[in-house]
Amino acid sequence: MAPDMKRRTFLAAGAATAAALATRPFVAAAADPAKKGVLLMNRIAPSSSTLCISRADGTGERPLLKTGGYDYHAAFSADGKTVFFTTERPGDGNSCVYRANIDGSNIQPLITGASMDDAVAASPDGTRLAFVTTRGADHKTRVWLYDLRSDKLTNLTGNGDLDGDPAGPDCHFRPSWSPDGEWIAFSSDRNTVWRGHDNGNGWEHTQELSVYVIRPDGTGFRQVATREGYCLGSPKWSPDGRRVVFYEITTEGTWGAHRPEDIGKVESQIVSVDVTTGERVEHTSGPRLKVAPQYLDDTEIGYLVKGGDDEGLAYTSGTRPSVRRALRSPVWSPDGSTVIYEKTGFTTRPMDTPLYSWDPDWEYRFCDVFPVLSPQGRLALTEKQLGNSSIVTLRPDGSDRRVVFDTAGTDLDPVLVEQGLAGAFRPAWSPDGEWIAFGLGGWFQERAVSKAAVLRVRADGSAYEALTDDSTNAGFPSYSADGGALVYRVWGEGKGLRVLDLATGAVRVLTTEADNLPDWSPDGELILFTRRTSATNFDVCTIRPDGTGLRTLTSSGANDGHAVWNHDGRILYNSGMYGFRAEAATYDDTFQPYGQIFVMNADGSGKKMLTDSQWEDSMPLYLPQDVLSPS
Repeated sequence: MAPDMKRRTFLAAGAATAAALATRPFVAAAADPAKKGVLLMNRIAPSSSTLCISRADGTGERPLLKTGGYDYHAAFSADGKTVFFTTERPGDGNSCVYRANIDGSNIQPLITGASMDDAVAASPDGTRLAFVTTRGADHKTRVWLYDLRSDKLTNLTGNGDLDGDPAGPDCHFRPSWSPDGEWIAFSSDRNTVWRGHDNGNGWEHTQELSVYVIRPDGTGFRQVATREGYCLGSPKWSPDGRRVVFYEITTEGTWGAHRPEDIGKVESQIVSVDVTTGERVEHTSGPRLKVAPQYLDDTEIGYLVKGGDDEGLAYTSGTRPSVRRALRSPVWSPDGSTVIYEKTGFTTRPMDTPLYSWDPDWEYRFCDVFPVLSPQGRLALTEKQLGNSSIVTLRPDGSDRRVVFDTAGTDLDPVLVEQGLAGAFRPAWSPDGEWIAFGLGGWFQERAVSKAAVLRVRADGSAYEALTDDSTNAGFPSYSADGGALVYRVWGEGKGLRVLDLATGAVRVLTTEADNLPDWSPDGELILFTRRTSATNFDVCTIRPDGTGLRTLTSSGANDGHAVWNHDGRILYNSGMYGFRAEAATYDDTFQPYGQIFVMNADGSGKKMLTDSQWEDSMPLYLPQDVLSPS
C-alpha cells in the first residue's frame, strides 16, 4: 500500500454491513437453456397502470377491464360502445393496442409486434384507427392508420415528405380525428432542436411541440398552431370540427412537468385555435399544470390538473364540480357522461422481473442500477431503487447476497439518499475480485453543491478505505485491467477524468472536459466514457490510458451515455437518437423519457437498438449462459 494510503484511516465496516441478508431469489440462473443468457437492465417507468371508469363527476369508479393488466391511454369508439387502449400485456415494456367492450369484456389484441404502439384514436365511422408507432424503418414515432376490416397498416406521416430536420427530435404524437373524419390532428417536435433543461444548462432535454393536421390519405399536411418557446400538446377537435384544443406550456416547463420536485409548480393553459383562421382562445389562466383537454360539447372543455393539491379532473366552465383524484390520461365518452383514466403505481419492480425481450436469443430482466460482474462471476450493484443506495453483491443465482457497504452508517442526508440523489454509486470490481471501488456522496443535480469521494471496500465487506479526499465531487471509478490503477471522474473547480496509481497514490490528469462514467476496457487498451460535447448533448467516446487516441463514437445530438463494455468487446449504451416516445409533459418521475439501450462496435460502427419501449431503459449487463450455469 502506498505511504499516503497508509496514513488514511482504515475502518472496520461493521458486522451489519458485512452480514448476508435474507436471499431474494434472482432466478437468472434459471434462464431457458436454449437462450444465450440474460440481459439485465434498469427501467424508469410506472410499475403498474390500471384503467378505471367513472361518471364525469367522479362517482361510481370501478376498474374498466374484467382482467387486470399494465394498461393505459384509453380511447372511446365514436358510438361509445368500444374502448381501445395501450397495454403491455405481451410483456413489460412492449406497448401494443387492444380493444374491449365498454363493460370490460371481450378483451382482444389488435396491433402487436416488436415495436412501440400507442395513443390510439378511432375514426368517427368506426372503420379505422390512428395511432403512434415506432415500427417504421427510422424507429421514430409516426402516425399510422389501421383498418379494422382488412387489418391493413398504413404509415401516414412517415413517408419522407413530412420529415423534419434529422438533427432534431422529429417525432409525431397524439393523433385525433375530426368529427367528419376528413382530418387528423397531431402534435410534433419536427424541425425543433434538442434543448437542455434549466434554460439550456441541464443535460436532460425539454420538448417544443406544434400542432399539425393531415388528411387520412396523406394530403393537406399543414401546421395549425405554434408558439415559439412553447409546447402545444394533445390536440382534440371541437364537436363542430372548427377548432382544435390543446395544452400549452413553455418548453422549459416540459422538464418540470415530469419531475416530482416541480410537477406542482409548473403552469400551463388550455388553448384552442380555429383551424381555418388561426384565431386563438385561452380557456384557462393562472397556476396549475393543465393537460389532456377534451371538448365535451361546443363550449365545455374537460382537462386534467396534474400534480399539486388540486390534482384531478377540472372543467373550463367552472359550473361542473372538479374531481380531486390522483389519475392520468383522462378521456371522456362521446356524450360526456363518463370518463376513463389510468391509475399508476411506482412501487419498485422486484429484482429479476421479466421484461419484454426484443432479442429472441436473450431473456431480458429488471435490475437495480450500475450492475457489474466480477471476473470471478459475482454481481455487484447499487441498491438505488430500494431507497438506500448501498453496495450489494450476490451470485447470479441470487444466493449469498451481501450488503458490503451500507450508506446508513454514513453522514449522507437520508432524504437525498432515499431520493437517489446521494449514496454509494457505481461499484467497480478489482480484477482479482478482492475489492470494490465506488463513489460516495451526492450525485446528479446535487453534484454542484455536494462533495463525493472514491472509496473501495473489501469484497467481503470487512473493511473500507477512502482513495480520494472530499475536496471535490469524485466518483464513478473503474479498475485498470492489471488492477494497479483506477480511472474516475471529478466535478467541481476542475472537471474530467483522473487516473489514480494505487501503488504510489499519484493522480494523473487524463482529460479536462466535462467527462463522466469512465469504463476501462478488459484488455486495458481503451477507456470508454461520456463527454458533454455541447451545451445540450453528451456523446460516447474512447481514449487510450495515456491520453492519446481520443475518438467520439456517437453524434446523434440526443444524449448518448451510460456506456459500458460488453463481454464480447462491443459497447452497450443508452441513447435518445430516435427521439421522444411520447409528449414529455405526460410522463412522471423520470429524467429523460426517450432513452433506449443500444450496442455498437468498439469503433462506433454497427449501432443497433436493443429496446424499443416508451420508457427510460439503461444500465445493461449481459449474463451469458456460462456465467449463469458455470461448469
